[in-house]
Amino acid sequence: MTEDKDLNKVLKHSYKKSIFIIISVILIIAVAIAVINAGHYQSTEDAYVENHTVRVAPRVAGQITKVYIKDNQKVKSGDLVAEIDNADYKIKLEQAEANYQKALKAQNIAQANMTAVEAEIELARKDVERYTNLYETGSVSKQTLDMARTKYEGIKAKQENAEQALLTRSQSNVADADIKALKALRDQAQLNLSYTKIYAPQDGTVSNKRVEKGAYVQVGSPLFVIVPNEVWVVANFKENQLEYMRPGQNVEIKVDTYPHHKFKGRIDSIQRSSGAKSSLFPPENAVGSFVKIVQRIPVKIVFTEDYDKDKYLLVPGMSVIPKVRVK
Repeated sequence: MTEDKDLNKVLKHSYKKSIFIIISVILIIAVAIAVINAGHYQSTEDAYVENHTVRVAPRVAGQITKVYIKDNQKVKSGDLVAEIDNADYKIKLEQAEANYQKALKAQNIAQANMTAVEAEIELARKDVERYTNLYETGSVSKQTLDMARTKYEGIKAKQENAEQALLTRSQSNVADADIKALKALRDQAQLNLSYTKIYAPQDGTVSNKRVEKGAYVQVGSPLFVIVPNEVWVVANFKENQLEYMRPGQNVEIKVDTYPHHKFKGRIDSIQRSSGAKSSLFPPENAVGSFVKIVQRIPVKIVFTEDYDKDKYLLVPGMSVIPKVRVK
């Protein structure tokens, strides 16, 4: 009996020792794998989904008469989304068009009169030359020659003198400039009328809608935001994580909203300045109280898999954890 008990104790001790050794080996292997993976992968929790949103604002002021969009509605580039009351802009266009046409007709009449006078003067000058030659040969009387000269001088009086003719040409140039100015005002009025219809500048989803029928809007006041369909990830890695990081490396992306799905991606580019240096008020390190802080560098990561956008809704601001394979 005593020998059996001793044997059981020995076996039990050996079993516990074996279990301990196995667990130790497993832990060592796990630590070794973790160390190896740590050298092959880089990850950060300071990452989020990003894209470039577009703020839509009117280019003319006025009262909103129609709104064709709703919150979170999908729109395509060129879709009519709202209209501004265009009555005032129609009147301004008609006024500008009338002023332009009036000036244009006045200039055409003035040019026609000038051309007629110049042609009449040229004809009278030739008559004087012709009658002078005929008078020298005795073919016409002195009275006929004098009448031709008088007619020529009378027509010249319409232009007054050569200096006045030059001044008239200068005034014609000014008139041309006035015509161009009136045409520009007409074109601007036409543009302003077209701006009363507001179109979606690109594809996306309506967000932060602030426009309603009857509201009076000013130039540049935001009406709503269009969130484009294309998104990417901005990951702020520590500077000591970038040694082996390069554009084109594969990335495994885990989005907090969908913890059971891992998205595929790749590094698109690495920003050439730290996040702090790119801020509105970058830190000034040339002071006596400088404390070294590990900086973070923004890395742009794009999605490479064609995921189901209806099932996985990725919107700007979502938290993600990217895992970059650097080796």
